Amino acid sequence: MDSNSWLGAEGDGPRGRAELVAYGSNGSILYYNDTHTRYWDVDPVSGTRATVEAAYADHIKGKNCPTAGKWNYTKYGVSEERWNEYYAHHKEANACTQNGVERVNLTTGEVTPIWSQKTPGKEATRYHDIDRINQSHFVVADIYLDRIFIVNQTSGETVWMWNASNTFNASKTGGPFPDDWTHINDVELVNDGEQIMVSVRNNDRVAFIDRDTGRINESWTLGEEDNYEILNEQHNPDYIPRENGGPAVLVADSENNRVVEYQRRNGEWEQTWTWQGARLQWVRDADRLPNGHTLISDSNGNRVFEVNKQGEIVWSTHVGFPYEAERLGTGDESTGGPSAVRANLDSRTGGLADQFWIGVKDVLPGKYLNGLMYITPIWLGVSQLFALLIAAITGIGWAILELKWRR
Repeated sequence: MDSNSWLGAEGDGPRGRAELVAYGSNGSILYYNDTHTRYWDVDPVSGTRATVEAAYADHIKGKNCPTAGKWNYTKYGVSEERWNEYYAHHKEANACTQNGVERVNLTTGEVTPIWSQKTPGKEATRYHDIDRINQSHFVVADIYLDRIFIVNQTSGETVWMWNASNTFNASKTGGPFPDDWTHINDVELVNDGEQIMVSVRNNDRVAFIDRDTGRINESWTLGEEDNYEILNEQHNPDYIPRENGGPAVLVADSENNRVVEYQRRNGEWEQTWTWQGARLQWVRDADRLPNGHTLISDSNGNRVFEVNKQGEIVWSTHVGFPYEAERLGTGDESTGGPSAVRANLDSRTGGLADQFWIGVKDVLPGKYLNGLMYITPIWLGVSQLFALLIAAITGIGWAILELKWRR
């Protein structure tokens, strides 16, 4: 989970506490840990029944943070000029972030540190995804320096790197450069590791990078700048391979408040499945399970739930602001799941009540509504929020009329 507390921890904002939680089949809590400031991607360890590797971020203050000029930028694999350009925008007095991955045995509670790396400041410098390639290397989604890189977990050496600036024009795409330009939030090895699929969130794209050439396969890019009909600042896309009915990509289409799947047909991406509901708000993860069901993490809906082939919710649990969820025993993310086309899944956009609230939410762009939901208590849903806003507006209007009448 990303974080969930209303008052926050140590004055670190309204979402200061994060949790790593494992549930049993009956809904009981089997494991709980809130050690870190943030938890991000969680991957099951192959060959184990209940062990995961979790990406985390800790906000650090004081002497444990390097000061200006003391950062060893060479170990990040970038030039001094590039480092200084980014550092000038992300530095924060006596503050930095410890990004890392650790192995957690959910049965015994044993936690083993694997690898970590610091970044300046704490906003837009936290690594959201760290995926294992083999026993010695990870591929990392680097939000801070707008890149993905492969690192040796033992030596800490960066052995491969792709920079978004090699492909995208900072003046024409994404967010403000270099404050939070691309917000690269997910990476995944595909096609037997020959390519890396990367979620370039602020550029509304899922891109495929050839590991040999370091170039994007433009013909395979899903999405385009500000074309919100396709994607709108997505999270955690999952690749479904040909042997499972793909190529297909299942995406948490966050600012569109939906889960959507695209199938590769005749050299193009075609939308083949979608799931949407009145409560779904800033969804940030969706996994296709081997039985054709879909596991969904609904961040501002404060729940993790599962829908069947007909699009009906068959299981749900209240979770404060979840980021990513895994069903243990089914493989990593959507590894063992079929495409929507192969499983013959039914899309769902809801009934009349759902359509009403979806229409109401569409009036206020997702980015602003989700930002508002982010700072509200976790028990406050979209319908309650709109009710409070209407009540507040009505109360203010009534007060103004009362003042005029009294005068």
